[in-house]
This record gives sequence, structure tokens and C-alpha cells, in this order.
Amino acid sequence: MPDLVVIHYTAMQTAEAARDRLCDPEAEVSAHYLICERGRCWQLVDEDQRAWHAGAGRWGGVTDVNSRSIGIELANTGAQPFPEPQFATLETLLADIVNRWQIAPERVIGHADMALGRKIDPGPRFDWRRLARRGLSVWPQVAVPGDFHADAAKVGYAFDDSQHAALLQSFRDRFRPGATGARDDTDRALIADLAQRFPAR
Repeated sequence: MPDLVVIHYTAMQTAEAARDRLCDPEAEVSAHYLICERGRCWQLVDEDQRAWHAGAGRWGGVTDVNSRSIGIELANTGAQPFPEPQFATLETLLADIVNRWQIAPERVIGHADMALGRKIDPGPRFDWRRLARRGLSVWPQVAVPGDFHADAAKVGYAFDDSQHAALLQSFRDRFRPGATGARDDTDRALIADLAQRFPAR
């Protein structure tokens, strides 16, 4: 039974090309849903079936993310904003999914969250704060700064010492888009709040 939703972008030029690839058995990649820029949504795999969208990675105690998640692909090259019709369809679809499967907001994550250094989607242009306002994801408040890496592990990020830069980039792309430079107290304060309120399982 799925208890995660993973959001991706296709990194392809058209939604139709992405759809064809996601439906090609030789590509060995698939997703439950694909939403085009105009807001049309294709269901490609039944929600109770395993799709090959997440690949290698982990979130909290989940090491086989494909078996525990619903994958949503957004047609986007990664270099452009997500259009309003597409985002509106995503919000409606997500609300249905999380209600149907009783998935908590903190269990709606990006591909980059569970595949540090390997994937960067949905990237810094994706509006996570908007989803959080509707209760479809989470957004941090400012807490007392703590140990960034210890708190990141509590939230669900899985990493080793070689992935500290990838962890910081993934965290900032989602919660501090545009932030640069060394890890600072704002990073520590935001992730401390997430660790306190939304520890992973």
C-alpha cells in the first residue's frame, strides 16, 4: 500500500514524448501519472501497482521507494516555471491521492529528496509552499538552530559524508530556493523545525 508520493519533472521537450517513453517497456521507467503543461493528466499505472519512477534511493526507513509510493511526473524541462493549469491539476490530483490512501503531508516529497546527488527534480522552480498551504506538503517555520545533519536524518534524508553538499542543495532547492553559500543558521533553524514536527518513519 502506498504511503509516499514522489513528484518529478520529465526533463523532456514535450509531454507526449515523455508519455511515450513512460509507456515503452524497453525504457524501464514508468510513473502512475503524467501532467502536461496545459493541465491534462494521464494515468499510466494503477495506483495499487508498482511503477518504476523513483529508482535507487531512500526516504526515512523506506529503502524500496517504488514499492511504497505513487509517482507523479510533470512535463517540464527543468528550465522553466510550472504553468498554472499544470499546478492546479497537480493540486486536485494530490488531494485525491492523499485522501484516498491517507498519506500524511510530510510523505509528499520530491525525487531529489530521496535520491541525493542523483536527481534534482522537481527543482527550485517548484512551489512547495503553495502545496503546503493546502495541506498537501510541509513548509518549515523557524526553530532554534540545531545539528543540520542529525536533523536532516530525522526528517528522512539518507546520506553519507560524501553527500553533504548534495543534501544542502536539495534542501535549499525545496525550502530556500536561490540560497547560496555555506550552510548557515537559517538552514539549521528550518530543518530543526521539520525534524521536531515531522520526523520520518
